[in-house]
Amino acid sequence: MAPTLRIDLSSDTSTKPSEGMRKAMYDAEVGDEQKHEDKTTTTLCERVATLLGKEAAVFLPSGIMSNVVALLTHCAPGDDIICSSDAHIIGSEGGGVAIFGGISITPIDTVLGIYSADELKARLRPSRSRSPHSRLAHIEQTTNKGGGAIWSVDQINDVAKVAKDAGLSVHTDGARLMNAVVASGVSAKEFVASCDSAWTDLSKGLGAPVGSVLTGSKDFIDEAWTWKHRLGGAMRQSGVIAAAGLYALEHNIERLAEDHANAQVLAERIADIPGVKLDPPNVETNLVFFDVSETELSAPEIASRLLEKGIRMGAINERRMRAVTHLDVSKSDVIAASDAIQEILKNHKA
Repeated sequence: MAPTLRIDLSSDTSTKPSEGMRKAMYDAEVGDEQKHEDKTTTTLCERVATLLGKEAAVFLPSGIMSNVVALLTHCAPGDDIICSSDAHIIGSEGGGVAIFGGISITPIDTVLGIYSADELKARLRPSRSRSPHSRLAHIEQTTNKGGGAIWSVDQINDVAKVAKDAGLSVHTDGARLMNAVVASGVSAKEFVASCDSAWTDLSKGLGAPVGSVLTGSKDFIDEAWTWKHRLGGAMRQSGVIAAAGLYALEHNIERLAEDHANAQVLAERIADIPGVKLDPPNVETNLVFFDVSETELSAPEIASRLLEKGIRMGAINERRMRAVTHLDVSKSDVIAASDAIQEILKNHKA
């Protein structure tokens, strides 16, 4: 029989709705979203549009759908997107933009998932009939495989200037945008001011069970609605889940600081384990990546032995692991998890 899962550090998507959030969902006022009659969903979209400083917003079932809808709205078949080689749209979305939109991607090799304006400029394609058309610069905030690194406002603005001077639009994948806001003290509006579209996730650190909100100009969101429908994102009484998003925005943003503090505790304890190295060495938000190649066990082997103890972590490849703190993980949990890693490695050597 499989062991009881006690601590889940595999992703911040593993959060479960709190009692207060469940009550908000139960009490939600609903209507037909397709007719713009669901007041709870409308309120959520208006609140996120204001939060991000955009004209309009649309509620979507997932962050991946927010990315795909946004990129299909910005781009036509034969267009090209420029982004970090570690971007979520390359490695974790099943090639959606290529399948649904005939869109190509030009990657920029980065250390932390953050590229410079000069690196963007070097990837712009010449305007000629035999080349894909450079159409969009893509930013991920925070960077996932970059270990939760934060793009600064200056970095974003510099990239956006090069992009717009060349006729490109700019899109922010804001899966963990609110983590960047809390960690930096910079508002979401300021982070995405120079971006044509941006979305934020509700089902990661904010603790909602499902959903994301994509923002942009009114014309952009009107077109995004068409893609939402084409891709099966059309919903009806969506207020039931939109209410969870509203509760999350009202109660769970500032508390992300606790997740960041717990990630620091976890990182410091893991760094003290012989043979284990933080990768990257600096933990900015709630993602902790570490390299186990100097131990005698692979990342999948360590992950498997942790799971036997009721602790789940991600094995990215043979050598690299990821742990993600969130509202269902306490300081004592991260201490227990780091102690378990140390025990596993010690017992294996013995």
